[in-house]
Amino acid sequence: MQPNTKPARLPLNGVDTPNLLATINFVAGQPELAKFQFRAHNEWIEGTHSKTVMNGFFGAGQEQKHEKPHYADADHPAILCGADNAPTPVEWLLHGLAGCLMAGVANIAAARGIKLTKVKCSVDGDIDLRGILGISDEVRNGFQNIQVSFEIEGDAPAEKLQQLVEQSRARSAVFDVLTKGVPVTVGIKTIQ
Repeated sequence: MQPNTKPARLPLNGVDTPNLLATINFVAGQPELAKFQFRAHNEWIEGTHSKTVMNGFFGAGQEQKHEKPHYADADHPAILCGADNAPTPVEWLLHGLAGCLMAGVANIAAARGIKLTKVKCSVDGDIDLRGILGISDEVRNGFQNIQVSFEIEGDAPAEKLQQLVEQSRARSAVFDVLTKGVPVTVGIKTIQ
């Protein structure tokens, strides 16, 4: 009698599924390797324009580097007194949420053997500038509400496709930070 074994998952949706599943199993067996620290270093350029570089990070028990440094500019549009060299920081936040949710959908679909043919995600954030501009202490500085909407198509029933998005939301690091909060400290070093 042959042992009942599951067929190996093949790469799907551009996801290296065997490597994804091996990583999950490897980290489950060595939880100390799950400790990561990601970093972003920003420098002011001019006006409201600044540039961030993301290169080094700690993970899997040692210092790591991306294959190349990644740069991201931030600025304000002209209507908010900037030169519109780049998206605003709050738009980057929405991008972070969309990117995190989308990566989760792709990975989970691959792990479940669901072939995706189209996935679109829109993230809208409502903000009242009276908080940022110091006009009202009763208005918060940040988003008052964020709405995420998905359009997803693949070779699975609608219920299974919806479950991909729900599972991605449940496992998203950015969704977790935004909805549960995280302690943030700000250190200052002055140079004269």
